[in-house]
Amino acid sequence: MSTIVIGDGPGGLSAALFLAKNNTPVIVFGTDDTAMHHAYLYNYLGIAEISGSDFQRIARGQVEAVGGELRSDHIASVSQTEDGFAVTTEDGQTTTATYLILTEGRSPDLAMSLGVAAGEDGITTDADGRTSIKGLYVVGRSARPKRSQAIISAGQGAAAAVDILSLLAGKDVQDWDTPPKDDTE
Repeated sequence: MSTIVIGDGPGGLSAALFLAKNNTPVIVFGTDDTAMHHAYLYNYLGIAEISGSDFQRIARGQVEAVGGELRSDHIASVSQTEDGFAVTTEDGQTTTATYLILTEGRSPDLAMSLGVAAGEDGITTDADGRTSIKGLYVVGRSARPKRSQAIISAGQGAAAAVDILSLLAGKDVQDWDTPPKDDTE
């Protein structure tokens, strides 16, 4: 397993989409109980307007369509391992990964349990969402509690994913899509 994402709002689903569409195994743990279900988006670039619930439905479908795995298990704990991280669900199942992306919203309990650096302005991260712990990323409201917004969270998730893809490739990676080619050309 390469990457585990905990949290299935815009940040987590964006990270998962970028990883999965680039053939990098990713599991998203989330119960689809995100604040997005209480939102209506008028300010998401490229979308005139959409309900948060419709956004979530579409985003979850995109992740699954490119091979990302969505699980609704509740997480009991996370821990560091020699090779990355172990995530244990409430039913005692453990999954391991080299990279862990946390997008926990207002309550970054799992990030704090790992001992990340934090301040009044949330979990301390760099521009790619990297924390003080190797392989651990925190994106979304946990990293910007006073300035959270869906499109910002999605961008942070994408930045974390591209950083992981770059680390795996051993060089900078750009995720750039081109329109499908017409087979008659």
